[in-house]
Amino acid sequence: MKVGIIDYGGGNLRSVANALRSLGEEPRILASPDEVADCTHLLLPGQGSFGDTMDRLDARGLTGFLKEWIAADRPYFGICVGYQILFDGSEEAPETPGLGIIPGQVKRFQDEPGLKIPHMGWNSATATRGDTRVWQGLGVDPYFYYIHSYFPEPVDRSSVVAETTHGSQRFAGAVEQGNLFAAQFHPEKSQQAGLRLIQNFLGI
Repeated sequence: MKVGIIDYGGGNLRSVANALRSLGEEPRILASPDEVADCTHLLLPGQGSFGDTMDRLDARGLTGFLKEWIAADRPYFGICVGYQILFDGSEEAPETPGLGIIPGQVKRFQDEPGLKIPHMGWNSATATRGDTRVWQGLGVDPYFYYIHSYFPEPVDRSSVVAETTHGSQRFAGAVEQGNLFAAQFHPEKSQQAGLRLIQNFLGI
């Protein structure tokens, strides 16, 4: 197994790399498809806006590559914006198409009295499909660290493995289909629960 972290010029690479090292894996940082070589697993840690992320991926020739990688059911772990770009588009950047891997749109939290936006800090994620290949050994309501103002809304919720509630709004906190896993929270900042997820994804 060889693990790669996609560097599109805007993600939180250091924390994800450190999490992998704590699990005994030395990741390869990848800034273009030419650098993927014999990597078997890819992680895309997102940080920043939807539109900027897609623009940076396009500029590095990574958009088409990621579509092909995921279509071939090769292991992909998307974090935060790395999760959101899997969808058709986002209210954050209506003019920018996403990867279109999962049908649906990324929506902004609706304002409501007392609700803080962005959603920031620790929150529980309720399992919706029990133990799956990646979502296993975590219990019913593990806590993870979030920081975001937008969240994906899949058309078909069969891929959703966990849901999260912020105020009165409930959203798809994580999805899993085949060898694809993606989450709105940051596993690299979520202590043991986050490390367990990454470990499950790698199959170690």
